[in-house]
Amino acid sequence: MSGVSGERVRAALTVLAMGLAVWAALPGALAQKIKEDPNVRSVEGTVTDANEAAVAGAVVYLENTRTQQIRTFNTREDGSYIFHGLNTNVDYRLKAQREGVSSGWKPLSTFDSRKKAVINLKLKK
Repeated sequence: MSGVSGERVRAALTVLAMGLAVWAALPGALAQKIKEDPNVRSVEGTVTDANEAAVAGAVVYLENTRTQQIRTFNTREDGSYIFHGLNTNVDYRLKAQREGVSSGWKPLSTFDSRKKAVINLKLKK
């Protein structure tokens, strides 16, 4: 009887291990599905000052030119920023600002086919 009981335990552990493997693979599969969406992209870059030094704590504005909705991102210590989930069929423009100093607006056009666009912004004196 103990042999049958041991086989059941092994079978249950095998099923449990397979279930855990499937569960662990789901986030990666979902992330890959999002990456494959041809209508979604991102934009990232670095904000620097006039001396080419990275600017932490600058506010980067991302404007949807169709709806005029604005999203913001405060730059990290290394001056970097990122916006995800942007529609490839919409034009955007970006600008950075810190302590009254700002960059000019830079476009992210629908004609720019990069899935991960890089737009660096420079604060002007």
